[in-house]
Amino acid sequence: MTTPALLLVSGHVEGVVRVLTVPDGAEVHRLTGRHLSEHAGFLALPRGRVACVDDRRGELLVLDPFGDRLVTAAVPVAVPAEHLAADPSGRRVAVTTGLGKNSGPWSDVVTVVDLATGDAARVRTRTGEPGVTVPGREDPLVVLRHREPGALAVHRFADLLGAPPGCPPVAPRDELPLPSDGHGDAHDPLDGAVFAATGEGVHRARAEGGTLVPDPPIPWGAPARGWYLRLDPVRRALWSTLRGGPADPLRWPEWTNQAWRHDLGSGRTELTGLGPGLVFRLALARDHAAFTRVHPDGDELILLHTGGGLRRCPLPPMDGAPRRGGTPWEGVQRRAVAASPGADWVAVTRGGHGEIHVVDARTGEEAALLRLDTGLDHGGHLLMRSWSDGAEGDPVGR
Repeated sequence: MTTPALLLVSGHVEGVVRVLTVPDGAEVHRLTGRHLSEHAGFLALPRGRVACVDDRRGELLVLDPFGDRLVTAAVPVAVPAEHLAADPSGRRVAVTTGLGKNSGPWSDVVTVVDLATGDAARVRTRTGEPGVTVPGREDPLVVLRHREPGALAVHRFADLLGAPPGCPPVAPRDELPLPSDGHGDAHDPLDGAVFAATGEGVHRARAEGGTLVPDPPIPWGAPARGWYLRLDPVRRALWSTLRGGPADPLRWPEWTNQAWRHDLGSGRTELTGLGPGLVFRLALARDHAAFTRVHPDGDELILLHTGGGLRRCPLPPMDGAPRRGGTPWEGVQRRAVAASPGADWVAVTRGGHGEIHVVDARTGEEAALLRLDTGLDHGGHLLMRSWSDGAEGDPVGR
């Protein structure tokens, strides 16, 4: 545990952002009146910085948790924020809009921001909760992953940034067909590849010559699919959680879950059973992938060693947790999980209780229980960073 790490804690319901030391939980920064987009999440930037979106004020925030001043930039953007991503340099950021608290997608506005100059522009694409990646270094693209009909729509970042005022509609330079159930995006800065999770598998394409060149999809290798996709920048692997079982969300305790890992170098895919219930986002520590599993019979933190081996750590129940006969996400408490590829700590919240468990991934033992003065309703949202952990190698918000 030689690398110092800091934990960013967003109580997006209460409107409080904290920066805590790990594992002891000393508060080094606090920001109030900021309701961050839990869906868009945190985006790791170079030099330990972090980007996120204040969904209430409509601002893209750049945070420096290791600095004397937490907020280093605030740029107006369209909300509700759905997804955000950066180019490999961390300079150019794109923010898409989607659902928010509405019953269906209603906004088609995309915002692009140059953090070096402060320039920003808004354009219109089409509604449908688009995902986004920003591949390319010298002349980056903005790739929007659309649904219904599914497509990867290709724009030049410079074209969008140079759009006239008034949120004009823009047409893509190129489009690649995609199944209409896309959900989950990743981007590998080393070769410019972009990835989109669909029911068929992980579709992939390479940024080349100002457009995208498709490559064969990566199969899931199981009768299930992933709804979340992320890059492990240290080991150059894609991770997801495959959800199978009944489609009815009221039967969520019967859902099956498998950890899915695809090595981008060897092309090898590995599947590991995690157990029934709700498993969604994951976090990557130095040598482990961390998952939370919520189930009426008991919750747990699951630590999967990247070299093999799995450890299960029981978690205390949450008041207001998902119950049998209800959905696992409407009006219930949830858990958030965070880790840094430069450390062995894993943090997981106990939604509604204002508690964060800090666990040593090497042993599975709890190192600290952090108690906050707000409840962390809906589980809050977390990001753990150490100064040089390389997390910015995954340039998609999590």
